[in-house]
Amino acid sequence: MKRILVVGVTGAGKSTLARALGSRLDLPCHEMDALYFTGPRWATNARLTEDVSTLTAGPGWVMDSLGYPEVRDLLWDRADTVVWLDYPRRVIMPRVLRRSLRRTVTREVLFGGNRETWTGWLSREHPAWWAWSQHQARRREIGRRVRDPRFTPLTTLRFSHPDETAAWLASLLTASR
Repeated sequence: MKRILVVGVTGAGKSTLARALGSRLDLPCHEMDALYFTGPRWATNARLTEDVSTLTAGPGWVMDSLGYPEVRDLLWDRADTVVWLDYPRRVIMPRVLRRSLRRTVTREVLFGGNRETWTGWLSREHPAWWAWSQHQARRREIGRRVRDPRFTPLTTLRFSHPDETAAWLASLLTASR
């Protein structure tokens, strides 16, 4: 495990797990949304493909995303391991709602200097709406990819509950001692 994708639906805990893996395995961790959203009003990175290509050319890394469409195949081609947080909506939704509420109330600065806002909650692009509406489609997309012959050489670890993920992560710490 040197080139790791942590995938799942919005709110699954991809970034948190990716940071923990990076720390435990001494690998650089990259947050896809920070690479994608680079400016005010959620402006996107015109150099995303080049940036992701450079970051993933190295021998080891952790990325917290299935990947935006323009870099998805690049990420999957270069990864050696996929950690799939395949959690049900009943796990995802409370997490994403708590996170978005905290970010909105505290005015936490996010990617590209942006913030979640109260009016943003009305948008279909808001993380809570996105997590709900895209849950099944994202699970299907990840399922197709892990079964795709191009990506079957990847080691795929699929966890259906946060307790399973936590136990696996703890076992990595134990194994490295």
